Amino acid sequence: MVPFDVVGAMEGCMDKLVITAAICGAEVSKEHNPAVPYTPREIAREALLSFEAGASIVHLHVRDDDGAPTQSMERFAECIAEIRRVCPDVIIQPSTGGSVGMSEEERMQPLGLSPEMATLDCGTVNFGGDEIFVNTENMIKRFGKRMIELGVKPEVEVFDKGMIDTAIRLCAQGCIKAPVHFNFVMGVTGGIAATLRDFAFLQGSIPPGSSFTACGIGRHAFSVAAMSIVAGGHVRVGFEDNVYIRKGVLAKSNGELVEKAAGLARALGREIATPQEARAILGLKGMEA
Repeated sequence: MVPFDVVGAMEGCMDKLVITAAICGAEVSKEHNPAVPYTPREIAREALLSFEAGASIVHLHVRDDDGAPTQSMERFAECIAEIRRVCPDVIIQPSTGGSVGMSEEERMQPLGLSPEMATLDCGTVNFGGDEIFVNTENMIKRFGKRMIELGVKPEVEVFDKGMIDTAIRLCAQGCIKAPVHFNFVMGVTGGIAATLRDFAFLQGSIPPGSSFTACGIGRHAFSVAAMSIVAGGHVRVGFEDNVYIRKGVLAKSNGELVEKAAGLARALGREIATPQEARAILGLKGMEA
């Protein structure tokens, strides 16, 4: 059930598009695009540019100053404070995926900050070569239960259709709280392809009352965005998924990617949700006073 105090706010904004900016990820580097942010100030800069272009959610990985991925709660706290300094209303969604090889304890650290949202990966993926992103069923249960304890809204990350089935089953067991918000990650090595057929398959597999975002990896970024916009879903873009604004041309910032997604949405008849409207759409608890 959506909390009573946001029911009124939902009226008139359910058709609006929630844009998530995945501003740095754990793997992409300045060698891929010099604008990829590492430091808290750089991360805040990219968050602000994304927010000004229409993003209401910042999907947040954090890095050490040399670009190495980290799940340090202290580093998350520092980056979140910098983001709040420049765009206080934006929804900040820490990743609990971290990067390949991190322990469960490492990955869970940002939950200690009680964010409004956080990601919840619902299956193991072969990322190519020897890279395996491990998420056992018991791990997923522990992450989900911890989010329930802390009042954190999970975004269930879906790399293949079976992960939807896992989320539905664990929801029935009380490990994930309904209604569920999904993110379809399409076109990643080892996961589902970024085709219209597969998008329709994923959308048709989620339970009634659920919501969903979709993101396409690399060259699929904006074709997947268009599918989700037309289908009534939401959109994620950003350097974590794609560093190009168009073929062969690097994006100048995450804001430029968000601006392109927002323009596509408006051309297709979708208005862009503000952070407060996004909170109502997703049933978030809101920021603590």
